[in-house]
Amino acid sequence: MFYYASKIAWFFTTPSNLLISLILLGLVLALFKRLRKLGIALSLVVTLATIALGLLPIASYVLLPLEQRFPPYQDDGRPVTGIVLLGGSVEAADSVARSRIVANESAERVLETIQLAHRYPQARILISGGGGTVLGDGTAEAPVIADYLKSIAVDPARILVEERSRTTFENAVYAREMAAPKEGERWLLVTSAWHMPRAVGVFRKAGFPVVPYPVDYRTGASFADQGLFAFVSEGLRRLDVGTKEWAGLIGYYMTDRTSEPFPAPQPSEGGSASR
Repeated sequence: MFYYASKIAWFFTTPSNLLISLILLGLVLALFKRLRKLGIALSLVVTLATIALGLLPIASYVLLPLEQRFPPYQDDGRPVTGIVLLGGSVEAADSVARSRIVANESAERVLETIQLAHRYPQARILISGGGGTVLGDGTAEAPVIADYLKSIAVDPARILVEERSRTTFENAVYAREMAAPKEGERWLLVTSAWHMPRAVGVFRKAGFPVVPYPVDYRTGASFADQGLFAFVSEGLRRLDVGTKEWAGLIGYYMTDRTSEPFPAPQPSEGGSASR
């Protein structure tokens, strides 16, 4: 129930959807003589706000604290038992339809996992990602990525495929169930830097200790490094991603799906560069 409620609620509150809806509402109000001024004013103000949010680096400021929360991974020489790759980087249905992997803007998750697979040849690779949608089960992502890894000579015996999960919380629960991590083992968690705080929080809650391996950065290294966007759609897309992630952190904490409101690095995790 939480899954469907969150998907429906987010559809209507996504900044880009909400802004367009308010512009259309203003235009509808403008059709009525008594509400014409209000409608025109609403459409004008929201249109200007849409342009500003799309071109100014506001969206980057929203995303930056998420990406900076966990520093980059640093290899300290300790053995790595396994690598957990979270879904969200491949268009599964398109991949199946075209019989080849079709990646999206988060493709770095897969690319970095390939690099890690070569760096740690004894490590298991657990790919977590189902295909749930509001309208149906959809096509699971994990098998698509697994087939791709096998096609580039990654030993199939190393690969674990978890294809039931539809949310980050389910990623953690099902991954722990499949990996059955033992005390002293070291598992790297690969996901986008902006998604890492929520991901680490739910893995901790699920009792699966992981070492963060953030990838797929969307912003510069500091607030001063953020620039203007060339297209309104670029800024709005980044705003959607950042806003959704902050909402996810709040929602997960309120529903007891994460260990803390804004998870931070812990000394016990190791493998992270100091700031």
